[in-house]
Amino acid sequence: MSETRLALIILDGFGVRADRHDNAVAQAKAPRMQELWSRCPMTELGASGPDVGLPVGQMGNSEVGHLNLGAGRIAQMDISRIDCAVADGSLGATPAIAEALATARAQGGRLHLLGLVSDGGVHSSLDHLLALIDVAARAGVPVVVHAFLDGRDTPPQSAHTYLEPLEARLVGKGVIGTVAGRYWGMDRDRRWDRVQRAYDAIVTARGARGPSRWRR
Repeated sequence: MSETRLALIILDGFGVRADRHDNAVAQAKAPRMQELWSRCPMTELGASGPDVGLPVGQMGNSEVGHLNLGAGRIAQMDISRIDCAVADGSLGATPAIAEALATARAQGGRLHLLGLVSDGGVHSSLDHLLALIDVAARAGVPVVVHAFLDGRDTPPQSAHTYLEPLEARLVGKGVIGTVAGRYWGMDRDRRWDRVQRAYDAIVTARGARGPSRWRR
């Protein structure tokens, strides 16, 4: 019996779109790909939105694509699952959230929320942060937000578009404690010299102080 081999080859960023404008794939000279398309069976798969377990209009990314390919089915991403919990009102009943709120309330403390403040959809959703603030307010627990600004999954210098609605939601519910770029607080390469700057600001309040600069 002959042995048949199958190769799974993933080309990140390689997609199909009829419009050739600003389309590097369609404009490229790719004789090998053209040959494969012309003589081999071919189909297309969606790589964004509900096709890969994301909200409508949300672009996919490397992690989402690999998870769905490996699952062989639509794998619901965390962003969609949390969206559902926000919509049906069950977010506050999530065990980890409920326990954190109960502990803070019992000790007369505050809930500190650390995370990326953007709607990039890769590592964050502004709607989720705003929903958490509301959940804490209903539980009678004030919030301190330690905001990591994006600029990678969202345009550079766009932070004010997210900080303004965040501050509006925090009125009577909490404050922004620290602000830092994701370069410092979300380094993935174990560069402690970067992470320490964010850590010191959050834990020891070390850093430049000032009033909000985003209120208009």
